[in-house]
Amino acid sequence: MKNNYTLLDISLYFLKLGTIGFGGPVALVGFMYRDLVEQKQWISDEEYKEGLALAQLAPGPLAAQLAIYLGYVHYGVLGASLVGFAFVIPSFLMVLVLGFTYQKFGGLPWMQSVFYGISAGVIGIIAFSSYKLVNKSIGNDRILWGIFIVSALATIVTESENVLLFLGAGTLYWFVKAPPKFTQLNIFVPVLLQIPALTAENTVLWKIFLFFSKAGAFVFGSGLAIVPFLYSGVVKEYGWLNEQQFLDSVAVAMITPGPVVITVGFIGYLVAGFKGAGVAALATFLPCYLLTILPAPYFKKYGKRPAIKAFVDGVTASAIGAIAGAVVILGKKSLIDIPTALIAVVVVLLLWKSNKITEPIIIVGCAIVGIFLKNYFIF
Repeated sequence: MKNNYTLLDISLYFLKLGTIGFGGPVALVGFMYRDLVEQKQWISDEEYKEGLALAQLAPGPLAAQLAIYLGYVHYGVLGASLVGFAFVIPSFLMVLVLGFTYQKFGGLPWMQSVFYGISAGVIGIIAFSSYKLVNKSIGNDRILWGIFIVSALATIVTESENVLLFLGAGTLYWFVKAPPKFTQLNIFVPVLLQIPALTAENTVLWKIFLFFSKAGAFVFGSGLAIVPFLYSGVVKEYGWLNEQQFLDSVAVAMITPGPVVITVGFIGYLVAGFKGAGVAALATFLPCYLLTILPAPYFKKYGKRPAIKAFVDGVTASAIGAIAGAVVILGKKSLIDIPTALIAVVVVLLLWKSNKITEPIIIVGCAIVGIFLKNYFIF
């Protein structure tokens, strides 16, 4: 596709998305497709699929990796770096402010009411985004539908995302659509970044760097997948936060725009102030940045070959299935009663019927509804 935008254009787009993009990874990848592929036509459908496949195969937060890849498409490492920074910095600054407020006033009791409405609205947003991704990427191909269904069910049952499933789906579709010769079986599989458990420098910042580097290097798919890993380390192993503080940190991630994994900044702030927040965020995003830009040239160079294209299509179908499965998992945890279910349904209908109602407006409306319901009704 012809390059019809500047580096400033795409950097400002991701700065805006990082500032007002609510709904978590599922919604964010949907917004990128809608805005950059369908509306602006800066990125081709094929380039988007390549980026989504690479983001799903490599460890780290899905939305941030896809953003980095899309920045790389026409502007290389500089584009990837500026886009990645622009996408993450707004929500990072927000969690710093919330972390300061949290420590100063001893918690965020108001958040329960706000989160009650927002969490339901977020489910509606990501459900609609998932529907659009399925509609655009799967089409009428029965094999891709089969891959999609298996991946969705596996995600729902295990409540996790398995990279081997994505690799298997890509390999299966590759063998069906472009059967290889056994002398040409060359699939590039990203190598996980190994972070040694060194403890020579027994400082809090060093421990934060090591722990969050591992979190960024070994957690696949949705930023929400990092939550169990963080809980085991932050609460159980190191005792940096108590149960309530950890739950509040997850809530902060959900009510702020941008990548959900930015909760690491909030946690880092509570543990060691501004330095802790900076180290935690850097350590978490550095592995996903490196594991996106290093294989990116191979995806750009060889992505149009029939074998690679078939592999990418299979991985993409599996990735979208995992995203759809994540919608079900999150829905079970967020739609806890009739009012929250109704909020989600209304949000889906609004997005379906109107292109003029934006996600930030929906989030604000859901927050107001949540406060009203929590203060005037008992659920």
